[in-house]
Amino acid sequence: MSKLVIKNLHVSVEDKEILKGINLTIEEGEIVALLGPNGNGKSTLFNAIMGNPRYKITEGSIELDGNDVLNMKVDERAKNGLFLAFQNPSEIPGVISSDFLKTALNQKSEKRISLGQFYKTLDKASKEVQIPFEMFNRSLNDGFSGGEKKRNEILQMLVLNPKIAMLDEIDSGLDVDAINIVSECIKKQFEEKHTGFIVISHYARLFELIKPTRTAVIINGKVAIEGGIDLYKRIDKEGYEWLKVEKNIDFKEDENLQKISLGVCGAKR
Repeated sequence: MSKLVIKNLHVSVEDKEILKGINLTIEEGEIVALLGPNGNGKSTLFNAIMGNPRYKITEGSIELDGNDVLNMKVDERAKNGLFLAFQNPSEIPGVISSDFLKTALNQKSEKRISLGQFYKTLDKASKEVQIPFEMFNRSLNDGFSGGEKKRNEILQMLVLNPKIAMLDEIDSGLDVDAINIVSECIKKQFEEKHTGFIVISHYARLFELIKPTRTAVIINGKVAIEGGIDLYKRIDKEGYEWLKVEKNIDFKEDENLQKISLGVCGAKR
């Protein structure tokens, strides 16, 4: 069973420490809802795991199935089963979508995939995310709408079949129909492939659809509390202030955090 283990992770961006000792484990076959007030390190964690050079790791460790992730290049992290769906996918003119996906799949696989098998795989995935197959003859994300870009991220996940998938606000900018499509793909990948998920979201609706098995809350650059689905539901209803009183968890004062729900900080708009 695949397992991503993060221990005492400290990460700085432009000499400012953002993560201050993250401890978190994500296993194959679970969906972790990652919550926390904005600016407390959720996206920083994802970028650090995938090896974005802008994020400097100053202390701690990340292991995937016992292997040191920090000694891997970005492409090696992907080959070993890590996947990140971006909050804001980039448009890359000149790189044809189908060529990009075929190259990525061949790099990940021990045996090169035949052209026929690749197009069969791509056709199946495009139907699941409801993106016209013809769009893959265009440059990567070039001219795609915001929703199409997000669904294209999910399509890449389906094609690459990672061990651990990190989804950074995959549902932002999606209408109700698109959220339903994305959630069905996540559930199918979870149920059939047993992929482990860690999901940042601004919609309680997405969590209600994909049914996380666990909740982790990042405050002040640390995992302040973990729990089950009741934790994210309570935060959605009451915000974060109750954590100060009941759990003695302190965080920086911000007038925007006094009576906020997950609509601002983590799950529901």
